[in-house]
Amino acid sequence: MTNGPRSGLSAVSAAILAMSRHLEVRDVLQTIVVSARELLGADYAALGVPDDHGGFAQFVVDGVSEEQWKAIGPLPRQHGILAAMLQDATPQRLADVRRDPRFEGWPDAHPDMCDFIGMPVADGDEILGALFLANKREPCAGFTAQDEELLRTLAQHAAIALVNARLYERSRELTIAGERARLAHELHDAVAQKLFSLRLTAQAATALLDRDPARARSELQQVTRLAAEAADELRAAVIELRPAALDEDGLVATLDNQVKVLDRAHAARVTFTAAAMRALPAAQEEALLKVAQEALHNALRHSGAARVEVTLRRAGQGAVLRVADDGRGFDPGAVRRAGRHLGLVSMRDRAHGVGGRLTVVSEPGQGTAIEMEVPGG
Repeated sequence: MTNGPRSGLSAVSAAILAMSRHLEVRDVLQTIVVSARELLGADYAALGVPDDHGGFAQFVVDGVSEEQWKAIGPLPRQHGILAAMLQDATPQRLADVRRDPRFEGWPDAHPDMCDFIGMPVADGDEILGALFLANKREPCAGFTAQDEELLRTLAQHAAIALVNARLYERSRELTIAGERARLAHELHDAVAQKLFSLRLTAQAATALLDRDPARARSELQQVTRLAAEAADELRAAVIELRPAALDEDGLVATLDNQVKVLDRAHAARVTFTAAAMRALPAAQEEALLKVAQEALHNALRHSGAARVEVTLRRAGQGAVLRVADDGRGFDPGAVRRAGRHLGLVSMRDRAHGVGGRLTVVSEPGQGTAIEMEVPGG
């Protein structure tokens, strides 16, 4: 490289910081590839994540146009030099990749490459992927030992960033799956009640067919109505239990969907209103959603409420969430003294974790109101 060691390490540091800003695996992969290409001054860079079938689950490139990439065709298989790095985690630095005995050619639309460097991205003994770079500034200029050392450092931190991104995505998937399972259980109860009523009404109609045809006809009309309601519940379940995330639908839409599900699943009337809301930082939105879910669970399972109202409104740059019910209420002080929490500790922790505060107002026979205020970003 024309830059000295200090500027090279500075570039590595900048690349590491760029990787740490992303939590989505695809974004991390792309940042790694772009950073590696800029760091070593290469024309082309790629990062391949292997699958278990001799191919690549993901293959991210930089320096190749979208038109070129489409013309190249299917993702490469694990063969030749690519396979060597994935099998024994050995870096490869070649003056001319085309002269290596393991070279097996490339598709017609593939750009011509000469000097080559490859570096495995590994987490302990597990090879997560491999970085490939070619054509340092001028074709066949050749990558240096210093380039290899810088790329090795980048690959080590890339492995950490990639593992963190995978853990984040897995955690989010588990959270979404858990919420979907909980909501599915609520809907299952609602649909089961409808089907039980349908069954009893059908049995009554059968018993009345001979002795009271007119009443039997009325019961059969009721069967038709109940069947239609059950079908509507199932159709709504398909729509509203689709995989969703806050970063896709936003807090307002996510809360609205979940409140609609709970309103159908419970005897209590559950409503949601939002006023003048703006997007909040992801941590604040997640905390608000979790507190709303916990408060709704308490109200619907323990309070005996006939009505639960969820409101979300803007407050300066932040927001205020309020979940209020007309249920039996409780004495917050007595709950604390008895060592029972009703989820209040976790709700307060979530509020404090994003710089907010939680207020609980309740007394026996007077319902409960839980209010959470968070600052904006």
